[in-house]
Amino acid sequence: MRGPSIENRSMKNSLICFVLGACLAATLAPVAQAQTTASAPRTYALHGERLLAQRSYLASPAGQKSPELAQLLRDADQALRLREASVMDKTSVAASGDKHDYVSMGPYWWPDPQKPNGLPYIRKDGKVNPESRTGNDHLAMSATCRAVETLGLAFWFTGQERYAAKAAALARTWFLQPATRMNPNLQYAQAIPGITPGRGIGLIDARHFINLQDGLALLAGSSSWTAADQSAMQTWLGAYYQWLRSSANGQDEAGELNNHGTWYDAQAVALALGTGHADDARRILQALPEKRFAVQLDAQGNQPRELARTKSLSYSLFNLQAYLILAQLGQAAGVEVWKLATPDGKNLASALHAIAPYADPAKPWPQADLEEGDRAKILPLLVQALQLGDDPVLRAVVNAHPGAPSLLLRTP
Repeated sequence: MRGPSIENRSMKNSLICFVLGACLAATLAPVAQAQTTASAPRTYALHGERLLAQRSYLASPAGQKSPELAQLLRDADQALRLREASVMDKTSVAASGDKHDYVSMGPYWWPDPQKPNGLPYIRKDGKVNPESRTGNDHLAMSATCRAVETLGLAFWFTGQERYAAKAAALARTWFLQPATRMNPNLQYAQAIPGITPGRGIGLIDARHFINLQDGLALLAGSSSWTAADQSAMQTWLGAYYQWLRSSANGQDEAGELNNHGTWYDAQAVALALGTGHADDARRILQALPEKRFAVQLDAQGNQPRELARTKSLSYSLFNLQAYLILAQLGQAAGVEVWKLATPDGKNLASALHAIAPYADPAKPWPQADLEEGDRAKILPLLVQALQLGDDPVLRAVVNAHPGAPSLLLRTP
């Protein structure tokens, strides 16, 4: 049987585009009418004024064709189908015996084949033990937090209450409802069988609280997320922030010299801004040159501590992601992270300059990683950097790649 002719396929594709465009226009119609009175949301890692401008643009005829918006709404529609997860779902229990305590397992730790019971586990850097992905809270909590952000953005850009209602349900179930709420600590994160029931390194699991906090801020004005909900969430985040800053695990993570330390700073600054501790946020940001740049970057902007890993490109990009979030948070805190530097010139721009050439897939990465890093993540990071401050080197790289994103609705 012959397939449809080129002309018929073209007509069919045109019809699909027309229908999708009409649906998107209808979705955004209420937003377009509200632009004149809207104010910027109180987000931190997501720039509030930029979100406001983006919403105005996306409600326009040109903006309704945005592939970034279409992708966001596809992700939000998928998030609508998520089951509300909680810490009570896991099969494992923390050493405390309290199932409300968060539990996860170090991903790179495996049973020792030389021991009859496999204990204590041994480390294989970069090789994920499947055991670490089942029976605990890690994947469910990160998925919940990311979904809240995605749904919050979908509500912000469309005004559709169904997105806000789902985000609210996810957050209430994981964090607020007495029967299912998580205790505000990560004392038992990234446990290692036979070694420790939890450790400071595990606090990196909570980096998605940054997404959570901004996602909930985008629900302001929704009937689904009430003032009482927001107040209860602020109380929870405030309690977690105090634990983060004062606990032994928190102090351990703050002292880490690689990406763990950078991500600690990112979540600490975000939560400090969101829970009324702006002075703490500014102090952490102002310490970045001495505490992070001087230790993590070499004279060429490379990241030796990340390059020492078996997934050196992935970890280099992961650390840069945290730095760029810190730079965005700095805009909210009144600290220009983009302009901070050590006396010998180590700064965020130099780190980005070092990684930018590898956006070209033809340029070989200098190390043989355990698995190839995702170079598609480089250009969004460069675009994000250019939103913080102009840089001719980075702009030239972005302009040389037609596939670079033109609109960032979410933090890469």
